[in-house]
Amino acid sequence: MSGRCRTLARVVERDPDAIRRACTRFVTAWSVPLPPDRDRYGEGGAVERLEARIVELLGKDAAAYFPSGTMAQQIALRIHCERTGRNTVAFHPQCHLEAHEEQGYVHLHGLRARLVGDRDRLITLEALERIAEPIGALLLELPQRDLGGQLPPWDDLVAQVDWARGRGAAPHLDGARLWQCEPFYGKSFAEISALFDTVYVSLYKDLGGLAGCLLAGPDDFVAEARVWRIRHGGRLASVEPYAVSGLRGLDEVLPRMPELVAKARELGEALAQIEGIRVVPDPPQVAMLHVYVEGELERVRDAALGIAEETSTLVAGGFAPTAVPTLQRAELGIGTPTLEVPTTEIAELYAELVRRAAA
Repeated sequence: MSGRCRTLARVVERDPDAIRRACTRFVTAWSVPLPPDRDRYGEGGAVERLEARIVELLGKDAAAYFPSGTMAQQIALRIHCERTGRNTVAFHPQCHLEAHEEQGYVHLHGLRARLVGDRDRLITLEALERIAEPIGALLLELPQRDLGGQLPPWDDLVAQVDWARGRGAAPHLDGARLWQCEPFYGKSFAEISALFDTVYVSLYKDLGGLAGCLLAGPDDFVAEARVWRIRHGGRLASVEPYAVSGLRGLDEVLPRMPELVAKARELGEALAQIEGIRVVPDPPQVAMLHVYVEGELERVRDAALGIAEETSTLVAGGFAPTAVPTLQRAELGIGTPTLEVPTTEIAELYAELVRRAAA
């Protein structure tokens, strides 16, 4: 073997990262080498384990971590529309892209929205069939957060996805809270996800992770989405804390989701019996619900704060006005802390809230 070949063999046998970690003095700025199990720009370490878990849970070919659902979904829809050659996406009037993202899908990606159905109702097949223009993708949200966590019946959902495929459009799932849906449908996450070409799931909205999400789908689609992640400025030096917290949520919170859904249903039934309160949907379908309380907004808010001061119990994160001036809405997301407060006590506190708001 020549000297050059022996040198090349030695280089191949060495572990560059191990050698760097063994150093005690540094001429470079990186005086503390990264731990061997830490991701590097979103590759490897806990991120790789997290992506593998999501692939297994959703039954997709691949998954990639993104810093936000806003980024992940805009990228997914852009890719779908470029592949179909159509720049129109159909979604509900209260879709997150329309209501909370400053129309990023328009300004960043040149996409157009075709709003479908009534603002306060779930999308129906009939509403989809009224769409005349060609669309590149259909986005469906499960559950529909701004409708109190409502879900369409399974057969309706299948029919809507079939309609999209029949029109040559890609079905995409906004599954930010997909983790809540198994008990209602009696189907696994993989069975639900199988209806859709691509799926987005959140790490913090149900699982209690620090931030971030996963986009899952075919290998080539996710590979292209990773390129767009770079273009969006989403390739961070390391996202280990977010990935670790997401894995913890999958291990500790996700197994308790049926328990949380059952609590929501129990709580919804108790609150619906109180005069001056309405629950949407009734009964709750997932681990969330909207509670409508009769009273002037400031009186309702003041009553809720007063109860919190006196009992150290926060009955709602806040109340927002509705189209009816004397009806205020609170969104209740049911989490593990909710399980520690007896349902009868929660109902009593809400009854007191109504009494104070009306006084």
